[in-house]
Amino acid sequence: MPGEQTEEQEDPALAAERAHLAESRAALRRMREHAAGLSADVAADWVSRQFLESLLDQRVAALADHPDTPLFFGRLDHDDDANDLPRTMYVGRRHVHDGDEGRPLVLDWRAPVSRAFYQAGPADPMGWRRRRRFGFRGGELTAYEDEPLDGRALGPSAILTEEIERPRTGPMRDIVATIQPEQDVIVRADLPVSVCVQGAPGTGKTAVGLHRAAYLLFTHRERLARGGVLIVGPNRAFLAYISAVLPALGEVRVDQATVEDLLGAPLAAEPAPVAALKGEARMADVLRRALWAHVAKPAEGLVVTRGAARFRLADHEIREMTAALRGTTRYGNGRDMLAQRLAHQILVRMEQRGHAPDDRDQDQVARSRPVKQLLDQVWPKVTPEQVLFRLLSDAAFLAAAAKGVLSEAEQEALRWAKPYRSHRSAKWTAADRALLDELADLVARTPSLGHLVVDEAQDLSAMQLRALGRRCASGSATVLGDLAQGTTPWSATSWKEVLAHLGQEGEVTELTLGFRVPGPVLDYAARLLPHIAPELEAPRSLRAGAGSLTVRAAAGDLPAAVAAAAREALGREGSIGLIVPDADVAVYTAALAEAGLEHGVLGPESDGAGRLLVVPATVAKGLEYDHVIVAEPAAIAAAEERGLARLYVVLTRAVTTLTVLHDADLPPELTA
Repeated sequence: MPGEQTEEQEDPALAAERAHLAESRAALRRMREHAAGLSADVAADWVSRQFLESLLDQRVAALADHPDTPLFFGRLDHDDDANDLPRTMYVGRRHVHDGDEGRPLVLDWRAPVSRAFYQAGPADPMGWRRRRRFGFRGGELTAYEDEPLDGRALGPSAILTEEIERPRTGPMRDIVATIQPEQDVIVRADLPVSVCVQGAPGTGKTAVGLHRAAYLLFTHRERLARGGVLIVGPNRAFLAYISAVLPALGEVRVDQATVEDLLGAPLAAEPAPVAALKGEARMADVLRRALWAHVAKPAEGLVVTRGAARFRLADHEIREMTAALRGTTRYGNGRDMLAQRLAHQILVRMEQRGHAPDDRDQDQVARSRPVKQLLDQVWPKVTPEQVLFRLLSDAAFLAAAAKGVLSEAEQEALRWAKPYRSHRSAKWTAADRALLDELADLVARTPSLGHLVVDEAQDLSAMQLRALGRRCASGSATVLGDLAQGTTPWSATSWKEVLAHLGQEGEVTELTLGFRVPGPVLDYAARLLPHIAPELEAPRSLRAGAGSLTVRAAAGDLPAAVAAAAREALGREGSIGLIVPDADVAVYTAALAEAGLEHGVLGPESDGAGRLLVVPATVAKGLEYDHVIVAEPAAIAAAEERGLARLYVVLTRAVTTLTVLHDADLPPELTA
C-alpha cells in the first residue's frame, strides 16, 4: 500500500509518532490530575458546592485514559504559510493540550476543524496536503498510512479496512477512526435538525446515532446539560452492547433506556391484533374524548360564605367558564384554572358590595370547600389509570369516546372479556402503557429533553412514537432503523409517518453501503428483501468476504451439528453468536453443555456472559458477532407473523462468518 510503514522497517517517522503518543498520554494524565486537584470549596453555598463537585467529577471521568484505546487515530498536514492552522493537526477521541504552554497535542474529532479529516478528498482537499491514518494493536501504535490529497487516485486504505474488520469481543466500539463522509454529514447535522436514518445492516446507523449524540454534546454542551440527551433502544441486551461507546468518547452523562423503562413494564400480554389496534394513532382521539368526557355541566350554582355574607355564581356562569377552558389546556391545569376563575368572580361580587379583597382572599376562596365540591362535580380529578380502566371495561363509555373513530368490531376487540375489579388491580399490557402515557400528557405536560436518539424505531407503534415525541417536543431527535427489519405487527412502512408521529420534521437519509457485514452474507440475506420490503434498495458491502458464508443441512442431528460448528468457531478469533428459535433455546444450550462448551445465554434484560452466547432470535436485533451460527431458519421464520423480517435480522448479525445449519427445508424465499 503506498505510504504505509510498519514496525519491522524501524521507520524514524513511526518512532516520532510513538513519541507524540507518549507525550499526549502524559499530557492527558496531567490534565486529569489537575482536574482531580480542583476544589469545590470556592462555592458560596452548599447547593453550589454540590453542583460544582458533580461537574468536577464528570470532568475527571471524561479525562480518563483507556490504555487499549488509541488516543489519536489520524492527522492532517499542510504547507500553506497563509493558513492560520497548525501545519500538523492530530485528530483523536478528545482534546489534549500541553499543560504548560497550552499547545494542542490532539484535537477532538468533533471540533469544526476536525471535519476535514473525514470530508477532505482529492476533489476538495479543504486546504490540507495529506491525511495520515494510524494503525494500533491495543494501545500501541504499530503502523501509519499516508493519503495524498492532491488528486492522485489511491486504492482502499489497508488500515481503515483492518480497523473495520477487526474482530470484536464484548460491547460495541466507537467508530471515530472509520467514520465515512456520508456518515459524518449525519453526525454533524445541527442540533435543531431532526435526522432520520434508514440504514441497511452493517451500515453503521447505530454508531452514527451514538456519535451524533457525542457531537451534539460537544457542540451544545450548556444547552444540552439543561435538557439532557437520552438513548432509547429495543431491550436491555442492546443497551448493554452499546454502553461503552459514549464513555470511550468522554461522554459519561447520557441516559439510556428502553421504551418499557420510560412507559412502565407490562404486567400482562395480549393478542397481537389487539396490541396493534391499541398502538394505532386513532387511539389518541379516543383517549382525548374519554378524558374530557369527565367534565360535566354544573347541576346548580356556587355559593361561598365569607363571614356573614353569602356570594353566588349562577350555574350558567359556571358553564361559560368551563366551556371556555375545556379542551384549550391540559386537564389538570384546567381544573386549577377553573378554581381560580371561580374565586375571581366571587371576589368581583365582594368588591361590588364594598369589600376590599386581595390575592390571599382569592387563594382562600379557590381552596374553600364549596369550590372544591363544585370542582369534584364539574371537573373531577382523574388519573390515567382510572380513565383507561373505564374505557376498557365500560362498553357505553367506550362507544361514546370511539364514535366515528373505531368500528363496533374494533370496540369489541378492545373491551376486556373479564374486567378487573378496579384500576388498581388491572394488569396493563405494553400497548396499554403507551395509552396511559398519552393520558398522562393530556392531564399534565410531559417534560421535554434536549435531544432524543431512538434506535430500531421501525418497531414502535404510533402511540409509542407519540410517547417518545413528547419527550423531545421542544428538542430534536435522531431516528434510526431499517424498515426491512420491522418485526412487530405494527412495524412502520414509512419514515415520514414515523417522524409525523414523533411530531418532528426532518429529512430521511438512506445508508446502503455496508462496512461490517461481508458481501456474500449480505447478498444471501437480501434474497428476503423483495418479500419484506420491496421498496428498499438492496444493500451493498465494501467487503468481498470470500468464504464468509456456509449453508448446509445437518445429518439428522441438528443440535449436535450446531455444537460442532460452535467448537470450530471457538478456534477462531472473535465473538460467537449462536442464534436459535426462541422456543429451542434450552435444546441448544443442552447440546453445548453436553459437548463441554462454555457458553452464556442472552436475554432481553441481560447481556449474558462468555465468548460464546446462545441468542434467542427475538433478542438479536442491533447486535453483532464476529461469527454467527443460525440454527433452523425455517423455525425462526414460522414463529411469528413477520418471521421473514426476523430471519433477515438474524442473517445479518455476522461480521466475519455466517454458518446456517438446518434440518427442515429452508424457507423458499431463501432458495429462490
